[in-house]
Amino acid sequence: MKPIIHVKNLKKVYKTHTREPGVFSAVKSLFFRKYKFIHALRGVSFDIGEGELVGFIGPNGAGKSTTIKALAGILYPSSGELEVLGFSPWKERVRYVKNIGVVFGQKTSLFWDLPPVDAFYLNKVLYDIPDNKFRSRLNFLIKTFDAEDIVKKPARDLSLGERMKCEIINAVLHNPRIVFLDEPTIGLDVVAKDKFREFVLDVNKKFKTTFLVTTHDLQDIERLCKRVIIINHGLIVYDGDISKIKEKFLNYKFIKVKFIDKIKSFKFKGCKIIERSDYELSLKLDVKQQPVKALINYLLVNFDVADIVVSDPPIEDVIQKVFRK
Repeated sequence: MKPIIHVKNLKKVYKTHTREPGVFSAVKSLFFRKYKFIHALRGVSFDIGEGELVGFIGPNGAGKSTTIKALAGILYPSSGELEVLGFSPWKERVRYVKNIGVVFGQKTSLFWDLPPVDAFYLNKVLYDIPDNKFRSRLNFLIKTFDAEDIVKKPARDLSLGERMKCEIINAVLHNPRIVFLDEPTIGLDVVAKDKFREFVLDVNKKFKTTFLVTTHDLQDIERLCKRVIIINHGLIVYDGDISKIKEKFLNYKFIKVKFIDKIKSFKFKGCKIIERSDYELSLKLDVKQQPVKALINYLLVNFDVADIVVSDPPIEDVIQKVFRK
């Protein structure tokens, strides 16, 4: 099946001038400018199919927002191939944007002095949404995000969490085929985050809407996405199943053991004791040195064991290791 998002060897280079501090340097730079080139994207490639829910993560300055802006048609790349839903986003922007929704957590699509509901009605006109579909979808979204009271307040009076609810409603009101989410849960409380995640999963299932999610909240990624793309220094460093990323980048497991009798001593190659008490051990096992099965066999043969729990490292540990590379 042909992907609905196709990115191949995408590059973006920014040209900016530099000068040394001081008045003389400021005057000199008016006539003799020195330039430097910033390589935001260094050859990004990936494909996304219809109905996929993909996490797109990386440290600050890695190229996430630049990629999202190129996909949304806000900026044009320096070179490479970029096609979304058969469109070149920056060339056919007017027709293209009717098929996408975008949420930028740090930027607003609302009007500062007007209530969000006015922005919703403007989008109805811009996207040519029929009256019955508009009312039905707006009521559904307002109810989903518990936003009955906040959509009638001026945007300037809304908290960050309230504004983000309205931003999300505004972005998906026209039922787009693709939604780009850049820090969508910023400012949301725990309950609102859960509602947002449930909403995304529900929309994805019902309408096969494709989502590309950029966030620093890795719980969003774990709860929503089966696939994750990691970008660092303008390059893709990982693209694949989120469950396999731990196998690729981390070589250890956590094992918690409860004993029936007091444990006096414990030693096993490749195994480090993190915490211990009379009846419990928390261990970190280097699986390159010893497999988990070998440790479990050792424990069962040499000790009276009440319980063993094996767990993967948290996703945060994996991502931090990738970012440090």
